[in-house]
Amino acid sequence: MLLTGAEIVAEVLIEQGVDTVFGYPGGSVLNIYDALYQYSDKINHYMSAHEQGAAHAADGYARLTGKTGVVISTSGPGATNLVTGIATAYMDSVPLVAITGNVPTSLIGRDSFQEVYIAGITMPITKHNFTVRSVEELADTLRTAFKIANEGRPGPVLIDIPKDVTVNKADFEVISPVNKAPEEKRLKHLEKVADLINSSKFPVVYFGGGVRISGAEQELFELLKKAEIPATYTMMAAGVLGYGDELNMGLIGMHGSRTANLAVDNADLVLAIGTRFSDRVALNTNKFARRARIVHIDIDPSEIGKNVPADTSIIGDVKKVLTALLPMIEKANHTEWLAQINEWKQKDYRPRDDDSVLKPHQVMSAICDAAGEDAVYITDVGQHQMWAAQYIRHLKTKSFLTSGGLGTMGYGYGAAIGAAVADGGKRPIIHITGDGSFHMNMNEACTAVSYNLPVITVIMNNSVLGMVRQWQKTFYGKRYSSSEPERKTNYKAVAEGFGLTGFKCTNLAEFKEALDKALELKAPVWIECVIDREEAVLPMIPAGGSVDDMIIN
Repeated sequence: MLLTGAEIVAEVLIEQGVDTVFGYPGGSVLNIYDALYQYSDKINHYMSAHEQGAAHAADGYARLTGKTGVVISTSGPGATNLVTGIATAYMDSVPLVAITGNVPTSLIGRDSFQEVYIAGITMPITKHNFTVRSVEELADTLRTAFKIANEGRPGPVLIDIPKDVTVNKADFEVISPVNKAPEEKRLKHLEKVADLINSSKFPVVYFGGGVRISGAEQELFELLKKAEIPATYTMMAAGVLGYGDELNMGLIGMHGSRTANLAVDNADLVLAIGTRFSDRVALNTNKFARRARIVHIDIDPSEIGKNVPADTSIIGDVKKVLTALLPMIEKANHTEWLAQINEWKQKDYRPRDDDSVLKPHQVMSAICDAAGEDAVYITDVGQHQMWAAQYIRHLKTKSFLTSGGLGTMGYGYGAAIGAAVADGGKRPIIHITGDGSFHMNMNEACTAVSYNLPVITVIMNNSVLGMVRQWQKTFYGKRYSSSEPERKTNYKAVAEGFGLTGFKCTNLAEFKEALDKALELKAPVWIECVIDREEAVLPMIPAGGSVDDMIIN
């Protein structure tokens, strides 16, 4: 059938199983938006307040569903506004297809109105990107983009489409997506890795977001139980292992538990699964797991040995690797090692309770009590992010969405909107943010209100840039340069101005009451939590340090 380029875009989206997209219209994508109007019975479009919010929404949608997120923007500033969202998805391995419009091909390179070379701009932060020059190549380019976004280590792909390509017509034929089974390749070093695990006396599993991406939660759990190995995880893997599991040592790294960091430091074997040894985990690469043999399992060969040398590695999908490895693992008991782990746990940092004020760990506990085990938590970046990672009692995988790699302040509200769209009102959607991050994205409140998305936003307000100030207090002689803006934002009044409900709380009882009311409303709500600016994220290992340098007070 003969279709315009814009209609081809819509048809391929449907063909690829896409029924939800996020974006913001503009001149160069008007034809695509006209097609979306025609296809509105098959494709739901959610318009954000800002293109960055749309990119984060597509990201949050993808993380929660496992599907490919799709975001659409116009050319020029519309396209450049996507950059931070694309980079966020790239750093956290999120499958995303960004479709940008551009000026007609005859005007490219002439400094035309709202022209920008977005393919060049995004080249370092995408798995691949395309500029479509003819309508005849459009359908296959779109199909290839979805394939690339999802194969191997997932990530974002951008397709830039000049306006005349969306007007021109070409023959189009629907093609059912073909899920070709990858060629079976014998995984190398399986026997060697199994031998190392079976002979180890003090093993530790350190896992990251790759476990969640590959859907290998059950296989990981079986490995831990069969070989009786204590485990620690990165922020990207929070929720994969139950909060109260006896083998769960908690978060690793800069703000990880003392137990987790000590265990890695004293292990004779560290099995790193679906993780990349980032500088927030292996702060001092010369001292990280210094007594251990290191086994690294990851789908991306470029990660092997990039930050920390591995004694043995297996390149492959985590789920497939663990499935092949499990039959080779002997049932074991590490009684002595677990006794040492439990002894360390008794000395882990524990903040003091005080119901008369709002203590961050008590806020997180109250959220868990009220929202229940099915809640989805989304954070921005800063102190609140670390408190959430430390104290949210995770019980479900894919229940914690955060910007781990890029550390994007402003990520949370957009991602929460995407998660709320994906969830369809079945679970509580809790957006945890700080006053610094929230000022970067509170404009997306209008999106939540427009679509009546029940996002509950908990604002940890200490009136400062908390994490920056904590570093200045600890390492810069209390020289608080530009970290105490002393903003006077009245969140309750601003919330009402946006058309949603707002609360302000100064103690635990007020917060619990506000949260209960917010959950009953099933509508967008803001809850401001006034906390002391001296509240710190502890424990803390300074950049470049090791567990020997851990700060606990």
